[in-house]
Amino acid sequence: MAVEDPAADELEVVLLQHRRRYTSREVADLAGVPVYRARRFWRALGFANVDDDAVEFTDADVDALVLLLRLVADEVFDEQHALLLARSLGQATARLAESQAELSLELLDQAGVVGEDRARFLSLGVPDILPDLERLLTYTWRRQLAASVGRVLQTDQEARAAQLAVGFADLVGFTRLSRRLEELDLARLVDRFEGRSVDMVTAGRGRVIKTLGDSVMFVADLAQDAAEIALQLVEVHAGERTVPPVRVGVALGPVLARMGDVFGSTVNLASRLTSLAAPDQVLVDAQMGTDLATRHRFELSPVGPLVVRGFDEVTAFTLDRKS
Repeated sequence: MAVEDPAADELEVVLLQHRRRYTSREVADLAGVPVYRARRFWRALGFANVDDDAVEFTDADVDALVLLLRLVADEVFDEQHALLLARSLGQATARLAESQAELSLELLDQAGVVGEDRARFLSLGVPDILPDLERLLTYTWRRQLAASVGRVLQTDQEARAAQLAVGFADLVGFTRLSRRLEELDLARLVDRFEGRSVDMVTAGRGRVIKTLGDSVMFVADLAQDAAEIALQLVEVHAGERTVPPVRVGVALGPVLARMGDVFGSTVNLASRLTSLAAPDQVLVDAQMGTDLATRHRFELSPVGPLVVRGFDEVTAFTLDRKS
């Protein structure tokens, strides 16, 4: 959609570093591919189709399409995996960009900048910080890539479906609470919950898979690490009066890791156990219980058998620290 406000138009040029000058067909012609194939990559990157005669694309769009096609032509990736690469980039950067845009607006609100002045202020300030943000993005990506490649290679040698401990931490009564809170207060609550939860997971040698506002999903290679993370999550949020109680469910077993996410019955069981846990309680499955039984710092109390949707009757354990 064309931008009519001059200040917003200038901000777009600052961010894209190019002006829009091509239609979909012109981009495809410049890249040497049919329009349908160009659109397939465009959609994979997370962008909607545009009208055939809309001048929406820049030289950077052409360069990106040519680069993706070259990866296929040079047999670095086949078409399917090049599309998966584009999709993972689009999904990750969309969330990143959305959060950075929201942070920018919050800073403008604090500075008293409102209305049409926002685009003008951003146009003046963005050129100074954009190179630094790009450097931070590249640094973080390389660091995460190095860690992920190491994990994937190790998993590949042992088994294609890795055994992991999968956990979910949920805020109790969040839906009811969200109806009472103002939007800004709700956003602050979610920020505190997610921020503290991510800190606890990463400090405990786990990995955050996703955050969903009132829920955090994490994995750990070792059952004892996941158990420690689960207890820490309950304890740290119990000490925060502005955040509702947390309940946690953890299951240990084979999972399929794909595109930064994990799937399988172990994941489903962990989610079901979370919904059955009481406030400030950690529930773990039988396999976690067996692994943790020899760890002297944990106390396990059998619960069940529990009726768990999608499973047979399940024996679970409440997890506490040994006094």
